[in-house]
Amino acid sequence: MALYHCTLTLHDNVFFATREMGILYETEKYLHNWGLSFALFNVNYIPQLYRLQGELAQKPTYLDANAEQNLLHLNQAGIYVFPAQPINWSYQINTFKAAQVSYYGKSKQFGDKGADKNYPINYGRAKELAVGSQYRTYIIAPETIKIPRWIRLGKWASKIRVETIKIPDNIMQNKSGDYTCLHPLNPLDLPSETRILLYNRIVMPPVSLVSQAQLSGDYLLTKKDDWLAFKSTLISEYCQQLPEQIHLPKGVFYGAGNV
Repeated sequence: MALYHCTLTLHDNVFFATREMGILYETEKYLHNWGLSFALFNVNYIPQLYRLQGELAQKPTYLDANAEQNLLHLNQAGIYVFPAQPINWSYQINTFKAAQVSYYGKSKQFGDKGADKNYPINYGRAKELAVGSQYRTYIIAPETIKIPRWIRLGKWASKIRVETIKIPDNIMQNKSGDYTCLHPLNPLDLPSETRILLYNRIVMPPVSLVSQAQLSGDYLLTKKDDWLAFKSTLISEYCQQLPEQIHLPKGVFYGAGNV
């Protein structure tokens, strides 16, 4: 197994409704690892369904072994994608007209009571991650893996560039005990042997993430001198994208907390 560092650069605005506050639909600054996993490895590793109808179309199948499209396929392939951490990011707020449907709001003509101004009553604002925002994530996978250069993500299938650096095995060392992981984690994917002692909660569907977590268990750690020497061999653009040090839990896989 190899560890890959990936930098994601947004070439379109990215939107997904993390929070819905009245007419404002806000996108969280973190990228969930389950959505990233589908974006990176759909079709090649996860079956792509042609069409779903009825209840199946609205039922989440992330960890459903009975569904054809699920993340458990990546467990079998030895692939795991961590959530993405923002390196630098900004937002753009766009206003849109919502559909005039009965379950959303009563349809009103311009000039009716409550529609005194010449714009629709039913409208919303989407707070989207703006073009140029950059993110960092890690992928644990076999060395034969093919990580795409471009992916599509979010409600608008936004275009994102993926730059990948393989971290040499001799730079990483195995440790056990208490440690702090600065990278966001999905608690449902942590092995039962890993205990979460302290954390900040990132509330977002389909399951909340944790950040700045203090954990106890087995983990991967970069060797300081070797890590600095490796970074010095890279061009300055890539070197600036890499963190000062890496702490990541071992034994992570999709649905580990449910097994």
